[in-house]
Amino acid sequence: MKIWINNITGDVAIINGLNHYIGMKHIEVEMFPEFKIMPLLVGVLIAFGLIAAIVGKKSLLWIFFIMIILLGIAGLVDYYRWGYDYGHNLDPKAAISVPGMSYQPPLIGTKILLNFTAYSGPDIGGWMMVVAGALTGAAIVIEYYKNRSHQRI
Repeated sequence: MKIWINNITGDVAIINGLNHYIGMKHIEVEMFPEFKIMPLLVGVLIAFGLIAAIVGKKSLLWIFFIMIILLGIAGLVDYYRWGYDYGHNLDPKAAISVPGMSYQPPLIGTKILLNFTAYSGPDIGGWMMVVAGALTGAAIVIEYYKNRSHQRI
């Protein structure tokens, strides 16, 4: 399954069919209000980044960097909260019930859930955000050292 900025694709029907046996809710696009908000947030982030690059002020670069960090943290927290609810609030009348077992997907990485291996990690969009944050952080460090060396002269 792939989670996009405004959609879910992949073998969602198969995942829903399997998860039904252990009492998980069906995954549907409509259950994610984030799909309506995320395109707007990312659009604002991109626009602000372009403005910061054009204007060239360090303060705007710092604000852009903080925005990337905060959006990343908010996304991870939101995904964790969803995964926790999805993996812990199970139908007690499910066909398969293992006492004390939860089925929370991993935030990042791999996790064995009964006889299935669940993997969660960033795809292209997530890696683009990581690269944007790293490049912005590098620009801040470069500017810091560039200005520091000019002050010594």
